[in-house]
Amino acid sequence: MRTSPATRTAQYAAMLLYVVFLGFPLLWLVSTAFKSAPELSRLNPTLLPTDWTIGNFQAAFQQSQLLSALRNSLVVAVATAVITTVIALPAAYALSRYKSVVRNVGIGWILVSQVFPFILIVIPVFIVLRNLGLLDTLVGLVLVYVVWALPFTLWMLQGYVAAIPRDLEEAAATDGASKPVVLRRIIFPLLVPGLVATSMFAFISAWNEFFFALVIIQDPALQTAPLLLARYVGAEGSVNLGPLAATALITTLPSLIVFGIIQRKLVSGMLSGSVKG
Repeated sequence: MRTSPATRTAQYAAMLLYVVFLGFPLLWLVSTAFKSAPELSRLNPTLLPTDWTIGNFQAAFQQSQLLSALRNSLVVAVATAVITTVIALPAAYALSRYKSVVRNVGIGWILVSQVFPFILIVIPVFIVLRNLGLLDTLVGLVLVYVVWALPFTLWMLQGYVAAIPRDLEEAAATDGASKPVVLRRIIFPLLVPGLVATSMFAFISAWNEFFFALVIIQDPALQTAPLLLARYVGAEGSVNLGPLAATALITTLPSLIVFGIIQRKLVSGMLSGSVKG
């Protein structure tokens, strides 16, 4: 059924407004990062800077531990993504292919774990990490992020495994292929989009997470990028807006770059993983 020109125009207009709505905060962040201090203090700020400056970026690199925070965030995010994916892959296959009581318990754990807010578990997490000697360490932070991200990534990945027909495995087994061969040559290649989607989710959630990092990390040398951003807010609510915007833009770029590189596989994995549950 063909749509009328008026309907098509309305659809394009609605899509354009939606894109503007999503992109406006990023545009305003970029604009603020290049504005001078006098311009930022105006009561009626303009969207685009009238006096472009890179002083905010210079201040961000000179007055803070920006590179150290970015390195810590990168280490934590990559480690979280890798460990979460390695654990979720075999667990998702087992949950999807083997129907048992363990599967029902696992699905129940996944659903229940998404109900608990941060504030209910932060004290037990703090006590456990202190007893393990992992408080104020990046290892402890990665451990918390893996446990926190694992339920959702496991749920997403098992849905993607369920979308792969069993007939492919049965046909390969009929031809004499062993189970490891079937998994390595048939299942895992088909799971690449799903693996990208789950690892990307784990990476972004670890890169942007603030609350757990605030409780676990105390050493300034181990602070992550979100903790560094919080330091631009003074005790009385004063904000060093220019360097804050510049630092926020710098810390946003890695996730945007990674997302731009693998966006096709990410969308494919998320859509395919939602076919079956």
